[in-house]
Amino acid sequence: MTEYVLTAGAWLGAWAWDDVVPELRAAGHGVHALTLSGLAEKKDVPAGQQTHVQDIVGEIEGRDLRDVVLIGHSYSGIPVGQAAERIGDRLARVVFVDSNVPADGESFFSPRSDGRAAIAANGGFWPVPGADEFADQGLSAEQIARITAEGTPHPGATLTEPAVLTRPLGELPATYIKCLLDWPEPSPDVAELLKSDRWRLVTMDTGHWPMFSQPRALARILLDAAAPGY
Repeated sequence: MTEYVLTAGAWLGAWAWDDVVPELRAAGHGVHALTLSGLAEKKDVPAGQQTHVQDIVGEIEGRDLRDVVLIGHSYSGIPVGQAAERIGDRLARVVFVDSNVPADGESFFSPRSDGRAAIAANGGFWPVPGADEFADQGLSAEQIARITAEGTPHPGATLTEPAVLTRPLGELPATYIKCLLDWPEPSPDVAELLKSDRWRLVTMDTGHWPMFSQPRALARILLDAAAPGY
């Protein structure tokens, strides 16, 4: 039995996976959707970049999970990529869902990013964007309303503190899911990683939030990623 550990991107909690979790469980697997510190029901917990890495590692080690498929969406690809190398042989595969990927010493926001100004102007948090940010991404009006209503301002330190890697990310067994409505090509850093024979690229004809727009299709890709010989 595969153990799926799912983390969503900025502003989101475990609730973002509500339509994906039943599909994975119906296939007979263990499923653990995480809320990272500082978000949703954990919004009052202080968090930096390494807090989020430890949230993930702690969930896996604390539950003694094995044969783990570790999934990171958007921002969460950064802590997930770090956690993936720290859990050793517990990892079966890491799946990056239209996500950022970590680079040693680099943060989510570059030093000159407008995002840093937004954090400074909002008490140390990256504010949940308005509905326009989610337009043209395959989402219904109801889905957009849910994201903007239930989303949590994201703890800024997790976005400005650097990632810490001890070996090349391309050595991990990985799948990268590119959502074509968001941008048709992987970013240059992801394209470089995809040159590794341990990485695979899968595309989805939807936007940046496929757990809402195409949850069943996303679940099928995640199930395939755990298949023997994949």
